[in-house]
Amino acid sequence: VQLVESGGGLVQAGGSLLLSCAASGRGFNDYVMGWFRKAPGKEREFLAAINQTGTNAYYADSAKGRFTISKDTAKNMVYLQTNSLQPADTAVYYCAAADWMAVIPSMYHSWGQGTQVTVSS
Repeated sequence: VQLVESGGGLVQAGGSLLLSCAASGRGFNDYVMGWFRKAPGKEREFLAAINQTGTNAYYADSAKGRFTISKDTAKNMVYLQTNSLQPADTAVYYCAAADWMAVIPSMYHSWGQGTQVTVSS
């Protein structure tokens, strides 16, 4: 499966962005989809994952209450709604596909190129 993220940009603190991930190729509905981010000098960080049918989601503590993952199986799309953004959320955001729910990046076999999110204070 090929993944392409979009929706990043520059936003002021307290603002929101809707990140999108478009999937193409076979098997999209067979995969768990996850969102990660990587800030300069930091490890890639798990944010959220959603199961194959889009009915069950899991969040990292850093994302709970502010970020919402969703999946549109008909459109082969995955979304991450990000709210109450702060400068510490500045990073490149990636979507990825895995065979089962996981928080470790190495469990994900397909990655997009990422979309930059910059939050100004």
